Amino acid sequence: MKLVIQLILWVVIIVLGYLLYNSISGPIEFNKVKEARYVKVINKLKDIKAAELAHQEITGSFTGSFDSLVRFIDTAQFAIVQRRDTSYPDVVKNKAFGLTEGYFIEETILDTLGFTPVRDSLFGGTDRYKQMMKIPIEGVDAEFELRAGKLNKSGTFYSVFEARAPKDIILGDLDKDLLAQEKQVVSVDGVNGAYIKVGSMDEVDTSGNWPKIYDSQIKQ
Repeated sequence: MKLVIQLILWVVIIVLGYLLYNSISGPIEFNKVKEARYVKVINKLKDIKAAELAHQEITGSFTGSFDSLVRFIDTAQFAIVQRRDTSYPDVVKNKAFGLTEGYFIEETILDTLGFTPVRDSLFGGTDRYKQMMKIPIEGVDAEFELRAGKLNKSGTFYSVFEARAPKDIILGDLDKDLLAQEKQVVSVDGVNGAYIKVGSMDEVDTSGNWPKIYDSQIKQ
């Protein structure tokens, strides 16, 4: 009987030790995988943001279609401009005061020197932008959600866009309890909310919702 009790105690000790180990190593491993995946996702979102900003600069608005965005990068060009300042007499004002050259009008003139492909400027001639819609997680066949439109702020309409990926997809194969906690994160050092995203459909904002620490880890 004494031997049986000892064996039971050893089993209990081993089980408790295993549970304690998992309670410590589980979150550590979760965070390790999470951060590696977040870096990949954020890298893609930064490409999407760069493409959308170029689209707005050249066309005047954002787009909610990845097909449209890829076609734009394939064909669009940035103008290479040179700024120069000039001035000339303000004839009307000088005449009103009986002057010849007392007042001058100053202007900045933009001269177009040439054009350069958006593809080369943003992506160094690579074609990685053709896959920027894919969420870059192994085993996941899903795309980023992309929306664009107009936002009315005090009677003025602004072009806005938002690209995002759910944490449920990015971390869907990991511990469900830790995933639920991650979706509730509210911290200056974390990615807040249930999505990793850039831009906003509710605010005039083209920034991402990740802390700066992730930018320093991103490798192109």
